[in-house]
Amino acid sequence: MKVHVEVDCSPEEARRFLGLPDVAKANDVYVDAVAKAMQGVGDLEKLQTMAKQVAPMGEIGLNIFKQFMDAGMSGSAKKKKDGES
Repeated sequence: MKVHVEVDCSPEEARRFLGLPDVAKANDVYVDAVAKAMQGVGDLEKLQTMAKQVAPMGEIGLNIFKQFMDAGMSGSAKKKKDGES
């Protein structure tokens, strides 16, 4: 048996219902810092240097994140292939 429930709420209401923290202020600070860092970046080399400084653990962190996403996608594809939801 499958049951589908549709909930009509805003992202803010969903965040509160799930008990997730409000990270809007932290996000604003992060976006502002990245925007300030991007000012004056005129070439690809400067952009790459800035990206390495902003990314946690640099290139290693990005590779770990990529592996995590690849594993999640392959697991999702396998579930669909096996007929699971």
